[in-house]
Amino acid sequence: MNVRTRKIAVLAATALIGSLGLTACSGNDGGVKKADPAGSAPVADLSGSIAGSGASSIESATTAWTQNFKALNPQAQVTYDAIGSGKGRDQFLAGGVAFAGSDAALKPEEIEKAKQRCFGGNAVDIPVYISPIAIVFKLDGVKELNLAPATLAGIFNGKITTWNDPAIAADNPGVELPATAIVPVHRSDKSGTTENFTEYLSATAGDAWGHKASGTWPMDGGQSGEGTSGLISVVEGGNGTIGYADASKAGNLATAKIKVGDAWVGHSAEGAAKAVEVSPRVEGRSEHDIALELDRKTTEAGAYPLVLVSYMITCDTYEDANNAELVKGFAKYVVSEAGQKASQELAGSAPLSEKLRGEADKAIDAIKAKG
Repeated sequence: MNVRTRKIAVLAATALIGSLGLTACSGNDGGVKKADPAGSAPVADLSGSIAGSGASSIESATTAWTQNFKALNPQAQVTYDAIGSGKGRDQFLAGGVAFAGSDAALKPEEIEKAKQRCFGGNAVDIPVYISPIAIVFKLDGVKELNLAPATLAGIFNGKITTWNDPAIAADNPGVELPATAIVPVHRSDKSGTTENFTEYLSATAGDAWGHKASGTWPMDGGQSGEGTSGLISVVEGGNGTIGYADASKAGNLATAKIKVGDAWVGHSAEGAAKAVEVSPRVEGRSEHDIALELDRKTTEAGAYPLVLVSYMITCDTYEDANNAELVKGFAKYVVSEAGQKASQELAGSAPLSEKLRGEADKAIDAIKAKG
């Protein structure tokens, strides 16, 4: 058993032990008994299986969530295929999976398409995971870099081609930069991480970027990798390489600081959480859709606006009552204090705030079977 597997097993065991001490309230909320006031994991008596697919950024967290949920509900099983946000949303809308994981909220046209898939109800975006996107790089002899938004844009659109370019030097006074060629690496698949990264550049880099936010990389050519692990592998395998990925997957790669206001800020769960905290909800959504309009331009001290929020996309109405209860029970665990702690310990994510967790709980409470 490797270190990562052992850690997940320990988390599962911890969740199971914690469940033994729970005191259920007299009410029953959609089959999910209320957790004790201390905020332990919800307990349920659930059976059957459901599948989800989507964002690779939450793969580590979802492994912990599904194993811990299984420990709490031995007769239930949740599987998750980390195929990327875009493919996950497509599978969900086609009815192939019960839920999707996505680093980008549903588009208006996807919401409309989901009405049939959700049996006349709505698809909803429920935030479950907050994490910084790290700018990862591998450059012999250089372990720390500052990169302003316009500099990042120039690197990734191919206008800045060597590491000793004056724009990079201006961001890094006193750092000896080699003349090594820059090899920018992007995701080859449709990706929520790409959408968040291009949205950040579009909002902050001005004319230096010149592209709209998109889950598909907006330019042809260049080095690429499929999924988060594929991108990381390409960056690790070269010299002068640079890419973007959920910070939990950065591993031993160096990461750059970004400019927020007049400060250089490194990625952190706390900084990501602060950026989310100052971001409003997307307007015009259904009551329980918690899509967030991330404030990429914030100058809030300590905020790290190159952040992704991963959503668990579900229907509020399912055809099968047991599937509805399983989705509801699993989602309850994921947003619980125990579920968020498991993600924080394994993937370094920021836990949902009390306010956001409360909104998520209300959305989950509304999940039902058609009747």
